[in-house]
Parts: sequence; structure tokens; C-alpha cells
Amino acid sequence: MKTKEIREMSEKDLRERIEASRGSLNQMLLNHAVSPLEDTSQIKKAKKDITKMLTVLSEIENKKQSK
Repeated sequence: MKTKEIREMSEKDLRERIEASRGSLNQMLLNHAVSPLEDTSQIKKAKKDITKMLTVLSEIENKKQSK
């Protein structure tokens, strides 16, 4: 997911997407522990996407507090 797409999301949608992505990441990690995934780069991509979303969410919250 690109940062531009993330910035266009509303705060509510962003929070929901973060929770869904975290659940998906946890499921991937559990599946990988049981039987190795064919494409382990998916885990890295999911972590990066979550980090991007958290960064944008933090920026949104900081803008609210500064007003």
C-alpha cells in the first residue's frame, strides 16, 4: 500500500485497516510457524504497511492536538 493511498483514508477507516492488518499478520506468523510460507516477503510487506499506517495515524493525531 502506498503512503498516498493511506493519507487519503479517514481516521476511522485507518484504525480499522490497522486492526485488520495486525490480525492478518498474526495469522501469517502462526501459519509460518506451523508450515513455512512459500513467500516469506509477505510478512515483511505486512509489517511495513502497518508501520506506514501507524505513522500517518500519528501525524493525524498530532495535527488534532496542535490545533
